[in-house]
Amino acid sequence: MAEERRQIMWVDDEIDLLRPHVLFLEEKGYAVTTVTNAEDALVLIREKNFDLVLLDEMLNGMDGLTALNEFKSIQPGLPIIMVTKNEEESLMEEAIGGKIDDYLTKPVNPSQILLVCKKILEKRKIAGQRISRDYTSEFKEIGLRLMGPMQWRDWIDIHCRLSEYDIDLEQHNELGLKQILYEQKRECNAEYGRFIERNYLGWLSSSERPPLSVDIVPRFVLPHVRAGKKTLLMIIDNLRLDQWLVVEPLLRAFFDITRDYYFSILPTATPYSRNAIFSGLFPSEIEKQLPELWQHGDENDDVSCNRFESQLLEEQLRRLKLELKPAPKYAKILDMQEHRSIARKIQEFGDVPLSAIVLNFVDILAHTRSSSDLIKEMIPNEAAFRSLTKSWFEHSHMFQALQQLAGSGNTIIITSDHGSIRGLRGAKVIGDRETSTSLRYKYGRNIKADAKNAMIVKDPRPYKLPARGVNTNYLFAKEDYYFVYPTNYHYYLNYYADSFQHGGISLEEMVLPVVTLQPK
Repeated sequence: MAEERRQIMWVDDEIDLLRPHVLFLEEKGYAVTTVTNAEDALVLIREKNFDLVLLDEMLNGMDGLTALNEFKSIQPGLPIIMVTKNEEESLMEEAIGGKIDDYLTKPVNPSQILLVCKKILEKRKIAGQRISRDYTSEFKEIGLRLMGPMQWRDWIDIHCRLSEYDIDLEQHNELGLKQILYEQKRECNAEYGRFIERNYLGWLSSSERPPLSVDIVPRFVLPHVRAGKKTLLMIIDNLRLDQWLVVEPLLRAFFDITRDYYFSILPTATPYSRNAIFSGLFPSEIEKQLPELWQHGDENDDVSCNRFESQLLEEQLRRLKLELKPAPKYAKILDMQEHRSIARKIQEFGDVPLSAIVLNFVDILAHTRSSSDLIKEMIPNEAAFRSLTKSWFEHSHMFQALQQLAGSGNTIIITSDHGSIRGLRGAKVIGDRETSTSLRYKYGRNIKADAKNAMIVKDPRPYKLPARGVNTNYLFAKEDYYFVYPTNYHYYLNYYADSFQHGGISLEEMVLPVVTLQPK
């Protein structure tokens, strides 16, 4: 079936002189209705639906700016392009304030008119065609790369590309590419799991490794502090790269932004990864060197497992022989009251050489989703999780506080301690009553799982993990698997299905942004 022609109305009291332009648009597939005055145009707009209006600013009778407001009162969403001989900036501002969609100055040529019409009427179609073409090519390229040798920088590049395409395709469901992207993500995570099994242990003892959790403060934060810049480290718990990508544009008006990346240590869980950031030490090193600060607590309780982050940061600075005066400030935000309180006194954090704030909103949202049908309805998938994260940040007290710090000249480092992945497939695990309860990683005595679904660490010591007694081993779920015990297997398989989880091995959990914001 032939595509319906888009309807354009052109309002100009010298329309006969523009007949070649009209014919040109009609040759390009548009249906053009010509009118010589605003009064007749208003009658037509009430009778017929137009896709776009080209409106002359200097009309006999009702002028273009007055007509613009009348048109919008009838059809608020009607795109209008103002065409005028007047180049005064005040007129442009007045027209823009009147909600025009574009602005052209006479004399116009056919190509200008065609370009602006395409931009407004076919932008979505053209963008979809470009995305479809580019992703098809990208799909083949990524597939070929997975067949060759991969380095850690390659995985950052692939994760960035997949995350960006995921956001782009969110606006173009009609292309039918989301399922293809999902399958490619799964293929990449399968290969990434094998890559981590081969390379992670070597990273822990090599200077050629990628940046890890323990490198965040010395590599990305302290250079700014040593340069005399008042610096704030903000850790948004459980923030994924794709979530950051939709938040970042909100900050561009206030900061120059540099984005780097790092890999979370294993397990990709708050008690391990965030303590590693603040201490600059791996978990077994914290346990050995700072036993009074290594508290096991409840592994599912952020407060009990990360109660000494401020002290761990101070110990790291002391170890690096960096004495700061005044001493660093630290805050952990777990609820809205704390959020408002810290945001109101943000300048206190901006007035010291180094400060750190932990924001737990995204992590709380992910955990609440698992137990609340209402939240699960609001966040059915990754796209909805991104959207809600962006909405929260845009209207948060902390966003306003960051703008205030930009005005004070502070440098801001924003990162995450780990990401999360939707657990969609269950993997059976066997362990005793002392085995940990996390869904994406386990530790205990002689725990077992299928090696296809999990990375099995029989000796924790080389992996710089606490041994926790004789015969302790660790399991890390790969891809989108989550661990389920054989007892009542199908009940728990369904109970935990489609929940956002962390602790295991996936691009979403491990490859994370470290973003430097410099005030403009």
